[in-house]
Amino acid sequence: MEKVYITGIGKYIPKKVLTNHDIEKMVDTSDEWITTRTGIKERHVVADDQCTSDIAVLAAKEAMADAGLKPTDIDLIIVATITGDMQFPATSCVVQRKLHAKNAVAFDISAACAGFPYALSIASEYIKTGRFKHVLVIGAEALSRFTDWTDRGTCILFGDGAGAAVVSNVPGKTQSEVLSDYLGTDGTHVGLLNTPGGGSVHPATHATVDQRLHYIKMEGNAVFKIAVKSMTEAVNGILQKNELIIDDIASLIPHQANLRIIKAVGKAVKIAEERVFVNVDKYGNMSSATTIVALYDAVRSGVVRPGDLVVLVAFGGGFVWGATLIRW
Repeated sequence: MEKVYITGIGKYIPKKVLTNHDIEKMVDTSDEWITTRTGIKERHVVADDQCTSDIAVLAAKEAMADAGLKPTDIDLIIVATITGDMQFPATSCVVQRKLHAKNAVAFDISAACAGFPYALSIASEYIKTGRFKHVLVIGAEALSRFTDWTDRGTCILFGDGAGAAVVSNVPGKTQSEVLSDYLGTDGTHVGLLNTPGGGSVHPATHATVDQRLHYIKMEGNAVFKIAVKSMTEAVNGILQKNELIIDDIASLIPHQANLRIIKAVGKAVKIAEERVFVNVDKYGNMSSATTIVALYDAVRSGVVRPGDLVVLVAFGGGFVWGATLIRW
């Protein structure tokens, strides 16, 4: 079996910033309330003329440049997103066209906030078997297009952004190796976090628009408890799978949904707070983009250093959850 290396990383964050004070003018809330409950201070939103494929391409270009590859070197493009450009075709096909990556097979996956670990797992299997040499894995979301800006329970949480990684069968500038993953699903809770409208259950009608079914809906308290339990399971599961203990992990990079969730998971797995990476204050919840953007920021800021064992962990609607073990 081939080894799997991360040879390049990239991110793109939209220029427009939406602060808590901006949201105060939209719904009945306050900067203090949002910060206390979520840890979020600001989030970014796409420009009027930007869509998910646009920001995915910008993150991908940086990742390919970091890997020293051309678009024609890419064999496969996987885009993890729940806010694709259209119902079909896959956003990855649009990304392939915009990148001129004419040799790449392309498909999307929908795993909500666990999208990047899921996509990275798929990419790793293709690399291990020798099917492909270079896979471009992207997590990209334009969640602002699906956020109900009249719902103070959800509109404070979400932001837009994209992150990308090139996964290859040979090392790049570093020896960053994807070692293992742990995935889980529990479909009994699909009603707690979803976008009800626009699919085959509730196709678009005047009624679905009037009922605001095309926006993100969430039962916050229930989601919180399951998220903590599931991400804790994923971290402990990947440690056991690889015969490691939490003290072996230099950095835990969790899904950046809510600071209280992050702290609760850190406490549950008994990792020192200073080894848990946090950037939720700057971006909010970017769904599938959060863990790759957090990894990018942790690497570029020097928090993650060569040789470090790192665990990415995420949880999202479905419910789905996953963890990835990387030796950077």
